[in-house]
Amino acid sequence: MIDYALYHGDKFIDLGTKEYLAKILNVKVRTIEFYLSPTYKRRTNYQGYIVIRIEED
Repeated sequence: MIDYALYHGDKFIDLGTKEYLAKILNVKVRTIEFYLSPTYKRRTNYQGYIVIRIEED
């Protein structure tokens, strides 16, 4: 199972699936996927939401 960690700046918000995080932020899953992209990271300079993919072995 793949989980994602959600941060706002350096403050931890929650941990869960893309669907769960989208529900928390009241956004679409596509928005969470955009937060994972290099383009979003360049545009925000890590000042907005940060989503990090966490994989279990």
